[in-house]
Amino acid sequence: MPTRYLYSSLLYIVQPFIWLKLGYRSLKAKSYRHRVSERYGFGPTLKQGGIWLHSVSVGETIASIPLVKALQAAYPQLPITITTMTPTGSEQVHKSFGDSVQHCYLPYDLPCAMRRLINNINPKIAIVMETELWPNMIHQLNRRNIPVMLANGRLSARSAKGYGKVKSLVSPMLNEMSLIAAQYQADGDRYIKLGLTREKLQVCGSVKFDINVSDTQRQHANELKHQWAADKPVWIAASTHAGEDEILLAAHKQLLQTVPNALLILVPRHPERFDEVAKLVANNQFRFLRKSHNEAVTADCQVIIGDTMGELMTLFGIADVAFIGGSLVERGGHNPLEPAAYGLPLIMGPHTFNFSSICTMLEDASALTTVSDEHALEEQLRIFFKDKEKASIKGKKALAVLQLNQGSLAKHLALIDQLLGNRHDN
Repeated sequence: MPTRYLYSSLLYIVQPFIWLKLGYRSLKAKSYRHRVSERYGFGPTLKQGGIWLHSVSVGETIASIPLVKALQAAYPQLPITITTMTPTGSEQVHKSFGDSVQHCYLPYDLPCAMRRLINNINPKIAIVMETELWPNMIHQLNRRNIPVMLANGRLSARSAKGYGKVKSLVSPMLNEMSLIAAQYQADGDRYIKLGLTREKLQVCGSVKFDINVSDTQRQHANELKHQWAADKPVWIAASTHAGEDEILLAAHKQLLQTVPNALLILVPRHPERFDEVAKLVANNQFRFLRKSHNEAVTADCQVIIGDTMGELMTLFGIADVAFIGGSLVERGGHNPLEPAAYGLPLIMGPHTFNFSSICTMLEDASALTTVSDEHALEEQLRIFFKDKEKASIKGKKALAVLQLNQGSLAKHLALIDQLLGNRHDN
């Protein structure tokens, strides 16, 4: 308890610096200037007595889509409130669910701000996606006897080491939770090591496996493939980061020497980097277009920048090979399962600690190729484009891993129903 009080005091003290950071981020993304009051719990009046789900940003929100859809079907009488921490996450909520859910920003983890938000929502249950645990948020829910569950929980060895440095803060927080539904046993063991009592742990697999390509996405992808690259070999570099785009463009420049009609779809992870990446592509003298400009793709186009939100799943359907970003730089990699749903051969860099268990499964099935630099990447792309049968086999193996591990969603729903008890009948 004293550690949480110290933590809260420090949060109050650093608020001026948080404001400065918020102001700095708003220089690149103006949306950070808006709805600031929500970050202190002064949000819009919301319908109470439903399900509260928190997802940090875009990735967690996309991962939550099957779960939210299932909850809407199972509990149609309960309002669902989704909180995020970033404007891109907010945009993804509106794009994925429209007006069928309520949304506001999660406030900073100040006791007073969290009390205001929880009083506003008064949920029957709180569900946190993947990793986003805040001590005061969990404590305020626990004080009100509101069950709180970590869904699709993951905890890398790297993150666990960091949490271990503040175990006196983390351990009480974990044991104020009702349940942690960990993706894999390794994740669960790390939570146990941090102090979680074993009876509060369930290992359920990852709901990220419970994805399917919709008919609409597949049809749109086929239309764009015909318009953009009917006779071109296409690779996509998805969710890329600063320092990584340079490597990818260098690989593409090498590839064009042997596969001159190759097309790269480059999709930066963060919208505030769209303009920066466009300048980088231009400086490297590629002939390119930006997806957001809705221009006709010419025959000599070499790079298309995917600078729109919520279309990545469709863009995967245009490609023949997928590279998953955040892995050539030490960001831990992003989700390789979305392109696997299309049966694409997968390439990643060596830094995959965010999805270590999933990547190990794919590697064990010979469905994931690891590269360390632009030369290895270019070579692998050239091999896949030349040997289409090999590429197809790799892609089918990735799809098989995805399909074999589906079923986590049903386990999560059973646990949520257990926590809710008869509350949803009230």
